[in-house]
Amino acid sequence: MMMGEIWSHVGSGMASLMFVYAMFKQFFPYQLQGYFEKYFRKLVSFAYPYVEIKFDESTGERMKRSEAYSAIKTYLSDKSSASAKRLKADVVRDSQSVILSMDYNEEVTDEFQGAKVWWSAKRTPLSTQRISWFSDDDEKRFYKLTCHRRHRELITQSYISHVLKEGKEIAMKNRQRKLYSNNPSHNWYGYRRTKWSNVVFEHPATFDTLAMDAKEKEEIKNDLIKFSKGKDYYARIGKAWKRGYLLYGPPGTGKSTMIAAMANLLDYDVYDLELTAVKDNSELRRLLLDTSNKSIVVIEDIDCSLDLTGQREKKKKEKDSDEEELDPVAKKVKEEEKKESKVTLSGLLNCIDGLWSACGGERIIVFTTNHVEKLDPALIRRGRMDKYIEMSYCCFDAFKVLAKNYLEIDSHSLFGEIERLLGEVKMTPADVAENLMPKSDFDKEETCLERLIEALKEEVIKKEEEEARAKAEREEKQKQQSEKEEKEKEQSAEDVKEMKENGVAAKEVKENVVAAKEVKENGVAAKEAKENGVAAKEVKENGVAAM
Repeated sequence: MMMGEIWSHVGSGMASLMFVYAMFKQFFPYQLQGYFEKYFRKLVSFAYPYVEIKFDESTGERMKRSEAYSAIKTYLSDKSSASAKRLKADVVRDSQSVILSMDYNEEVTDEFQGAKVWWSAKRTPLSTQRISWFSDDDEKRFYKLTCHRRHRELITQSYISHVLKEGKEIAMKNRQRKLYSNNPSHNWYGYRRTKWSNVVFEHPATFDTLAMDAKEKEEIKNDLIKFSKGKDYYARIGKAWKRGYLLYGPPGTGKSTMIAAMANLLDYDVYDLELTAVKDNSELRRLLLDTSNKSIVVIEDIDCSLDLTGQREKKKKEKDSDEEELDPVAKKVKEEEKKESKVTLSGLLNCIDGLWSACGGERIIVFTTNHVEKLDPALIRRGRMDKYIEMSYCCFDAFKVLAKNYLEIDSHSLFGEIERLLGEVKMTPADVAENLMPKSDFDKEETCLERLIEALKEEVIKKEEEEARAKAEREEKQKQQSEKEEKEKEQSAEDVKEMKENGVAAKEVKENVVAAKEVKENGVAAKEAKENGVAAKEVKENGVAAM
């Protein structure tokens, strides 16, 4: 048989098969088609020793994109760029770089613990037409995983989990980190509305550029890194995987910069929680549940955010009782203010340290305050705020970091003078940085350092003036106190003298009264004696008469 005849028979056979298949799909009952395909696949499986697993792009939940599909796409990106011949370039939302993936009907191989698998990207047109805003929505996309059936258990129990985990970690590493801010609750629902609005987080602060004592910085860095790797440790000790930091100190000491440095070190997102925009405890709970893992939840100036202590609430009630006599307009304004936020201390504590705090992991909670003494002890106890970080005034180590950042110098002849002055006065890192920053292209390092020295000397003069003023006030107060005490002493002496004089006079009066009394008594006795004498005389005379 000639080669041409063979090809002609093959062609006619294929045409016959295509005709039979078309008739089968067109006229064979749909219900029976399913049974036929099922048993046909069973028949083929005896000769085809491979297992196929399909991962669809969309899930049944409101046609939401499958997390598994996204993770697989990210995982296969590196392997596709290395081995696939046809690639697609795509910029995925929230990603910093372009992602390369294999084109449709392309195949790449992978190995896992000695098992070889094949990945392929597929798409099929939808059987029904629908209205769509996007051109790609008229087709169904999926990844197909093929492996030998002897590796079935390994692939289904270990390999797929490995792929999803690796894909999520790669996506997390390549993502654009965000700075989130909570929206008012009336903006939570509706098309494209969310509880949190966000912008790309691009703060450049790092621990290397942070103006702080070097030893303390290293301690904080080690603590953060230890926490980020502590998933198994926290599970073993039975605690939620979270950690609290309290940043306190005067304004301008770098509390916000510290938060940015923490986020950049750990590659975390930042959620800036504004408590005054939260109506009640229930809304606060929903907001925190909507935060992602690997994030820092920040409440800045917590002592000013809300009245969270029972003492303040009591004072507020007393104040409200005093304002009952306000005019109707003012009273209406006050009522609206009260409606704005009803977040309580108990509600906040339950969210950051109660049962709800375990919903999610790898979260850091940061409170900042300028007045730590104003905070309720229950809010900042150990276990809620695990580490206290005092952001203090600029020390010499912090100055050297700022000099390196702003002037790119490690040493200078003026450093000794600056160290001496920093030991005498208090200046925040923000003020030091402002004096070190060149104000024009002609400013040299020495000019900036001299400007800082002048500023420090002015602070020394102010400090001396304040100390002199305080000393004068103290001396004046002591003088007034001495004069007051002297007057009180003189008054006391006069009172004693007067009382003494009054006591002598009273004694004389008393003696006179006693003397008068004695005279009176003596007078009465004399009178009685006289009368007795007269009576005796009469008796005597009567006796003579009788004789």
